[in-house]
Amino acid sequence: MATLLITGGHVIDPVNKRDGRYDILIDRGVIADVQPSIPLNGAKAIDAGGRLVLPGFVDLHTHLRQPGHEDKETIETGARAAIRGGFTAVCAMPNTTPAMDHRGVVDEVRQEARRVGLAAVHPIGAITRGRQGKELTDFGELFDAGCVALSDDGSAVADSFLMRRALEYAKLFGRPLIQHAEDPALSAGGVMHEGLVSTTLGLRGIPAEAESVIVARDLALAELTGSWIHLAHLSSAKSVDLIRQAKRRGIRVTCEVTPHHLALTHEAVGEFDARAKVNPPLRTEEDRQALIEALADGTIDCIATDHAPHTDWEKEADFDSAPFGISGLETALAVCVAALIAPKRLTWSQLVERLSAAPAKIAGIDGGSLNPGAPADVVLVDPAAAWTVDPKQFLSKGHHSPFAGRPLTGRVARVIARGREIDDV
Repeated sequence: MATLLITGGHVIDPVNKRDGRYDILIDRGVIADVQPSIPLNGAKAIDAGGRLVLPGFVDLHTHLRQPGHEDKETIETGARAAIRGGFTAVCAMPNTTPAMDHRGVVDEVRQEARRVGLAAVHPIGAITRGRQGKELTDFGELFDAGCVALSDDGSAVADSFLMRRALEYAKLFGRPLIQHAEDPALSAGGVMHEGLVSTTLGLRGIPAEAESVIVARDLALAELTGSWIHLAHLSSAKSVDLIRQAKRRGIRVTCEVTPHHLALTHEAVGEFDARAKVNPPLRTEEDRQALIEALADGTIDCIATDHAPHTDWEKEADFDSAPFGISGLETALAVCVAALIAPKRLTWSQLVERLSAAPAKIAGIDGGSLNPGAPADVVLVDPAAAWTVDPKQFLSKGHHSPFAGRPLTGRVARVIARGREIDDV
């Protein structure tokens, strides 16, 4: 593995409070040194002039679909999409077939990720067997197999007693349970946010309360048990208010928001555009602004893509029949630039922290900083690069995005993963 010297770039490393011109020396897969100037001494030089040099991003919420749905995505295609988006590590959600509810599936995913050798893949195991919400999995087996958290993502653990027991069980391991906050009785049959747009289009809506009811319940259970709850892909102002109050009371809660919820509202559905069909649904401008404010003040801890690819024939069906989900790994950074940096709602340092250090800390993995001795996961970004989203050019198998055709600014120019240059960006 070559010794690399990244020179001439603007380093943003929130963990170490670096925001300026530095050189970075990489040796044997780790950050060896960071200084204003480092002599070449035989290292391979990488000119980062005009680029931001950032710690690799970490995605807490990626659907890689393998095993079981390789027509939608594979670990290899998902990992390639992740690298193109600047994500050197992703956490793979358990709604595969079979579900990641036992060691065998977890081992299969980790082995394939090692074979592919691109973005690091950290599995998230299921809370209940088959994600059916009836019987808890063997948490000890799943954590021992390498899972960084547990979730029934795609489905909430709706049974309050079972969720209490799950939180008590998870507390023994000091790891979070990730909840897909959706009351199935309130959301049943809904396909978008319940509001003016759904009424106009004649589509069944999902009220914001479908999320906030489960958020409130799980915050109460986390307080009761003293356990750690992580709330996925928040979408509503009501949920944000509940979490802000809970954090003030010392409840152990972390949470995430997606780029599409930061950038879009239910208006994006337009004339039945299934590219904007996601779960939780895009909501109102009031909700969007509340999410941005919560991300800025630290109520929301991090940004996660909820990358959820589907086949063309599925997403091109009628709106009611089309599945929820979009491909988000390759657009995440630029969408965040448009929604957060351009309107000056976050600084670059804040954005980088929420894409790297914060999710790495929640996942309990090495990463998110350019500290000497840390894994050499480095992303070079051209902040001025203008491009237009063309989902047909995605490396992901999922070619559907509500940002299709949209001009964006800011793009990943180069990725180094664990000290190795990845060319296909």
